[in-house]
Amino acid sequence: MASHIGKLPIAVPAGVEVAFKGQEFTAKGPKGSDGCTLPEGITGKVEGNEIIMTPTDEDRTTKAKHGLSRSIVASMVEGVSKGYSKHLQIVGTGYRVVAKGKSLEFSLGYSHTITVEPPEGITFETPNANEVVVSGIDKQAVGQAAANIRALRAPEPYKGKGIKYADEHILRKAGKAGK
Repeated sequence: MASHIGKLPIAVPAGVEVAFKGQEFTAKGPKGSDGCTLPEGITGKVEGNEIIMTPTDEDRTTKAKHGLSRSIVASMVEGVSKGYSKHLQIVGTGYRVVAKGKSLEFSLGYSHTITVEPPEGITFETPNANEVVVSGIDKQAVGQAAANIRALRAPEPYKGKGIKYADEHILRKAGKAGK
């Protein structure tokens, strides 16, 4: 039985160039270029404006990597064409962010400010003092950079103060019971 995800073709949008050279995959688009090495046992080929990923054998480990490889390649194609972004909100009295060049400086209720430098290929935007937009072409790197920022002051369940994703819902707890 083949992977249900792995056997789906990947549509290549206009303006994106993709190439396979052995186990190496590269994608170039309007946002930039990206590449990866496919695991052993997985091959890819370009047919028209679609990419087809196929396993070379029916081994259990090869089948397990089939869907993963297809998802990684599809994410790269989408990343070089559209890009990825994560929106973070800062909730709390006195909590704010200020852009200092390419880096961000957070005031999160600690006795000091926290400066965050962007990783390579990641850009930060601050539409206002309580929002941060992390964007780039690598889905994993964007998600990791956003998670690192959120970890500076994770939202707490009583008042909801902290850094949260824009689409995240914080489960609230009741405070102390009064008399």
